[in-house]
Amino acid sequence: MTVFIDLPRWPAHNTLWSHLVSDTSLDELHHFAALLGVPRRGFDLDHYDLPSERYDDAIAAGAVPASMREIVEALRSSGLRVTARDRPTKSR
Repeated sequence: MTVFIDLPRWPAHNTLWSHLVSDTSLDELHHFAALLGVPRRGFDLDHYDLPSERYDDAIAAGAVPASMREIVEALRSSGLRVTARDRPTKSR
């Protein structure tokens, strides 16, 4: 298994965020995130959102830096990618 992380450049909640993904298994991704102490609420269907201040921690733990294109390709080739079309709709 390889866990990939992109550069923190996605703004929200007064910080920048990275995406943390697995090329193999969501179970292994959850395990990796737990080792980092990332709360489960950071999981968004096929990835974890990781604040910029945790980027270096993820690299030190073994995450591989990747471009957004490489992140998407890893998700697609593993079958883990969830697209906007696949997302559950929110009930009103």
